[in-house]
Amino acid sequence: MPVNPDLVGREFAPTAPYLVGREKVREFARAVFATSPLNFDDAAARDAGYDDVVAPPTFPVVVQEATLAQLLAEPDGGIDFSRVVHGEQSFSYTRPIVAGDELVATLAVTSIKSLGGNDMVTAESTIVDANGSHVVTATSTLVVRGDA
Repeated sequence: MPVNPDLVGREFAPTAPYLVGREKVREFARAVFATSPLNFDDAAARDAGYDDVVAPPTFPVVVQEATLAQLLAEPDGGIDFSRVVHGEQSFSYTRPIVAGDELVATLAVTSIKSLGGNDMVTAESTIVDANGSHVVTATSTLVVRGDA
């Protein structure tokens, strides 16, 4: 079943708030082999002008995951998760994520392209803080492999 082209422009409900924990930031930083003291040492982060430890640049995938789960579960989407490969990821920041942030994400499907028998679904997860201020937009392209 091909991906439903009517997904383009669809926006999903905002996710439940995600409270960024200091230890989650440190765990993620270790997992991605981050070396900045800002990711581990709250005193160093405060000395640099942040309220707490700073999340590595790819940390938004933790928050974005809930939005992608909504997309993949969409009954009329035509996306078979067993055929999905993560094709591309990018982030556009207004400010860094720090421990203590409460983040909410909203996903919108921005494009669907067919290429070589595969469908490429691009979606943007706009992530805002508790005040509704933009923090980061995480853009993912999922490749849904066709029948080969």
